[in-house]
Amino acid sequence: MPGSRTGRPPVQRAARRPAAARRPPRENPVRRTYLNARRAWDRPLTAYYLILGGSLLITVLGLVMVYSASQITALQMSLPGSYFFRKQLLAAVIGGVLMFAASRMPVKLHRGLAYPILAGSVFMMALVQVPGIGMSVNGNQNWISLGGSFQIQPSEFGKLALVLWAADLLARKQEKNLLNQWKHMLVPLVPVAFLLLGLIMLGGDMGTAIILTAILFGLLWLAGAPTRLFAGVLSVAALLGVILIKTSPNRMARLSCIGATEPQSGPVDCWQAVHGIYALASGGIFGSGLGASVEKWGQLPEAHTDFIFAVTGEELGLAGTLSVLALFAALGYAGIRVAGRTEDPFVRYAAGGVTTWITAQAVINIGAVLGLLPIAGVPLPLFSYGGSALLPTMFAIGLMIAFARDEPAARAALSLRQPRFGRKRAGGAGQVRGPRSWNTMRRRASAARSSGER
Repeated sequence: MPGSRTGRPPVQRAARRPAAARRPPRENPVRRTYLNARRAWDRPLTAYYLILGGSLLITVLGLVMVYSASQITALQMSLPGSYFFRKQLLAAVIGGVLMFAASRMPVKLHRGLAYPILAGSVFMMALVQVPGIGMSVNGNQNWISLGGSFQIQPSEFGKLALVLWAADLLARKQEKNLLNQWKHMLVPLVPVAFLLLGLIMLGGDMGTAIILTAILFGLLWLAGAPTRLFAGVLSVAALLGVILIKTSPNRMARLSCIGATEPQSGPVDCWQAVHGIYALASGGIFGSGLGASVEKWGQLPEAHTDFIFAVTGEELGLAGTLSVLALFAALGYAGIRVAGRTEDPFVRYAAGGVTTWITAQAVINIGAVLGLLPIAGVPLPLFSYGGSALLPTMFAIGLMIAFARDEPAARAALSLRQPRFGRKRAGGAGQVRGPRSWNTMRRRASAARSSGER
């Protein structure tokens, strides 16, 4: 043949494919991980799982740390080492029942409970000031004895009452287009909130009053309060706060202990604040080990209540404290997501109020342990010892779970779920499939072959 010296036909060589056609480009693993995480983050049930899982993990870890931090205190009081842990475990079980009940209640029932809970909270907070009924703990007259070693702090239930009642009030006013008028936005929300604050301050508990003030501001912000109105209420609250701090030597001393590094900072005793810093500093990255805290041996007051985060840092180290912070951050994000995606105004206000409550209380408690804020005497939500704080908080978490389940996309995702085990066949175990079942199987098989399934 022409073109071939040996007379053999020339070898037909395949045309070279471009490099891009031979080898697909590699996907950036960082981008792939980011896209997968974002896809998982945007799923309809993400908020539901974050609220349920995060709250349960915080509660379980709090039980462990309460048992570890309270043993020495219990032994010093001639009590069994597990005394405080058993009481906290009982409160957690009751709170779990309340959380489950709240998560299964419809929104209408939550709105119906708003006024009874508010009336009951105001009544109990007024009973605290009655001689012979109210009790004083650490200088605060905010407790009622239930007999024996059981006590209740009604002001903790006042937080839940304010959230539910204010959410129902603002939702009804929004439905009637009344929130555009500043009078309807402030009245009766602010007077009722000030009533609760006054009853709390009669007992001297300024820490709980700060939490209620934060809830009030959060609700006003969600309701779309104008800047002037918001600044006016904030100015009044700040002025009252300054007066209350200036007139109390104890509060002035707590304010002076911010950033203190010595137990005796001049004439002010900063023992608790400084030893909280010592506990965190001695923990290192992974801590000294569970149960191996040194500060809880009488050096750190309130080790199992207000300063349990310091003991956590000493025993579990930086890894443990960052884990707790991550759980609270996830809980806060899930609450904001629920409040932002709902179309029901009551759900939006209630979810925003609960998120503000838990986030503000966690920030104030952890900030005091870190020496960045004055010691306000508020527990770490779901984590510190105290049944009075745990019960309303777990009920509020149940509210959030119910709201997260009630989202349209979440309802659709939950309705598509089917049990994996125990499914019953339509024809029974011992019956022969009829023609309809056989035809259905044939159609599914042909559809699978046509779509490329094997």
